Amino acid sequence: MPRTAWTDDACPIARAMGVLGERWSVLIIREALRGRTRFSEFRSELGIAPDVLSARLASLVAAGVFEQVEYQEVGDRRRQAYELTEAGHALSTVLASLAQWGYSYLPQAADNGYRFVDSATQEPVLASLRRRGGEIADPAGVALVRKGQ
Repeated sequence: MPRTAWTDDACPIARAMGVLGERWSVLIIREALRGRTRFSEFRSELGIAPDVLSARLASLVAAGVFEQVEYQEVGDRRRQAYELTEAGHALSTVLASLAQWGYSYLPQAADNGYRFVDSATQEPVLASLRRRGGEIADPAGVALVRKGQ
């Protein structure tokens, strides 16, 4: 069966993977959540090849995760910074979930020290599944079912 573009798939998970599934994409978003906005910052932090970084940033801009904003240092040419959009910031829930899973199920002796916190209070935050009423749902009791079942 030939593979089609995931971004056109009926499944929202497949569509999300069409945006996030390319190597480096999630780590670029992680760096943006850490405050990185410039090509040189992403490249320095990730050690990614410039052509690959350009392609991933273009893809993330096209998907609405980032928007390009011009800036210019004194005496330098105009450049583009990459700022998270509302859709990009919403991915903090996804990355927080990935981080929690990694801490719990893939523990390492070394720890990079980063945690997700509320910017206003600096209090740690956790990603969780909640019922419509706000109660936390046990992940072991969550299933993926077709709408209407």
